[in-house]
Amino acid sequence: MDKTEVQNYKKAGEITKEMQELSAKKLKEGANLYEFAEHIESEIKKKGGAPAFPINLSMNNVAAHYTPSFESEDVLLGDTVIKVDIGVHVNGFIADSAFTIDFSGKHKEMVETTEQALEEAVKMFKEGVSVGALGKKIESTLRGKGFNPIQNLSGHGVSEYDAHVGPSIPNIANNDSRKIEEGMAIAIEPFATDGEGFVREGSQAEIFQVAEKVPVRGMEARKILAFVEENYSKLPFAERWLQKELKMSDFARKIGMRELMQKKCIMAFPLLKEKEGKTVCQAETTLLAHEGKVIRLL
Repeated sequence: MDKTEVQNYKKAGEITKEMQELSAKKLKEGANLYEFAEHIESEIKKKGGAPAFPINLSMNNVAAHYTPSFESEDVLLGDTVIKVDIGVHVNGFIADSAFTIDFSGKHKEMVETTEQALEEAVKMFKEGVSVGALGKKIESTLRGKGFNPIQNLSGHGVSEYDAHVGPSIPNIANNDSRKIEEGMAIAIEPFATDGEGFVREGSQAEIFQVAEKVPVRGMEARKILAFVEENYSKLPFAERWLQKELKMSDFARKIGMRELMQKKCIMAFPLLKEKEGKTVCQAETTLLAHEGKVIRLL
């Protein structure tokens, strides 16, 4: 990891921190989530970065992957726990973050315990520590306060234009002996719940990513793929971004997206849900292991 890469990571972290603060200020009961998402993503660009993925605004039992559809009328209700997951990249180098706001007023302890689990893992983070040890610390912190870690969600590495690389950072003790190494950029993200500790895929998906470049025949599919590769590279994108930026009809876009999905050229990120009626909290930061030190991006 050279000096320029570190500077890009740090700049991404600075912008992400500003976006967290802006989100906490602007996100209020009754807020239109589409307008809010568009505002935050626009501000990221004004600051000299770009979204590393569509902002996630997952609520209540939804753990991840909710981003509003184009011109959605979804609003933030008062009795809601919302996870604000923001990723920013600068020249491809990514800071990934998340925090939870409890508008219901019923889950303060879960929010605080999730943040505590993150901080405990951050304290341990250094070259040579095993990812299993980090997971063990997260799990013990959450269970110590009576909450379950979500076992099939984890933290992860980030790299240039890639928001999810190895190693995975578990939220449970799994005896993974892989070590944190020099040059790694790692997003640690505990998920806590009063549910079962497992998420399942829902049917809705608004976030996509190029999975494999394969030949596609349709003009619509080729146009979408060229646009995505030019603008987002290997990073996740929202279909609403295509609707806003790509000059084609809804019908043509749907035809193109269908072909890309059928050819497995792009993959979808469906909503990830805990049991209905349960709640999920999340906290996340990104760390660099660099020259024997730990750099916290935000």
